[in-house]
Amino acid sequence: MPILNRFALGLAALLAFSTPAHAYWEYGHETVANVAWLQMKPETRAKVAALLRQSKLLETPECPARTLAEASVWADCVKPLDERFSYAYSWHYQNVNACKPFDLKEPCKDGHCVSAQIERNARLLANSKVPVREKVMALAFITHFVGDLHQPMHAGDHADLGGNKVAANYGYVAGRTNLHSIWDGYLAERAISTPPADAAGLLSQVPASDRMSIAQGTVEDWSREMWGKARDLAYKTLVGDPCGTEPVGRPTLSEAQVQALIPDLRKSVVDGGIRLARLLDDALGPDHKAPEAKR
Repeated sequence: MPILNRFALGLAALLAFSTPAHAYWEYGHETVANVAWLQMKPETRAKVAALLRQSKLLETPECPARTLAEASVWADCVKPLDERFSYAYSWHYQNVNACKPFDLKEPCKDGHCVSAQIERNARLLANSKVPVREKVMALAFITHFVGDLHQPMHAGDHADLGGNKVAANYGYVAGRTNLHSIWDGYLAERAISTPPADAAGLLSQVPASDRMSIAQGTVEDWSREMWGKARDLAYKTLVGDPCGTEPVGRPTLSEAQVQALIPDLRKSVVDGGIRLARLLDDALGPDHKAPEAKR
């Protein structure tokens, strides 16, 4: 084969394997939000739309929240806005040790973790006395945080910042990524864009009876599930024993491993959207249901 043809084929393979159209903080979050939009009750959709029409009250023109998809990335967008939202930095994750029994008490001390903030913002949405501006912010926060929780590297940790300290290669993308980034971006984009793609495609593969089952449980139940995926899928696939010695050099997530992980990652995204829809149906419904505050 001529050298030029071999180069062209190699470049095509590289691009097909490694280039994400969007990172999880966009594509993943937006897809979770769009699944929720399709799944929620029509009356909930109307109430969500009414709140989003008031999104200018947030006074963050550089970070719009006019649609649920825009609202899903608002909590990341506002991070650079000086100190206005610095208090929320630790709300995007929970460092639950993947090598110890599951326990949220210490990682969620004083409510500073993603699951506690999902519950808090659900209560704000359910409370009829909360001002509209705070409800809009609660809607943006909960939409983002449910997405965060369903990215396993935000739910499980091994004293490595959710895999940020685990240097890794994603196929041909060598020497410049890590375990967290793989799950946030490269792998998420690959999974969500695999046909049937995007929110409608993902949701089309889940029967109505399964959606009801997925929506059940508590935020703590979902946290335990995602923590398990961090341990048994994310860490184990890349480094073998997630609780053993650190790998030498940069382990590589191969194409075969990517293919094996795609169904699980697609499930996490669609589960997140279905569960977000349930939380919004509960909070904005006639009974204004929300998780009770921890005592």
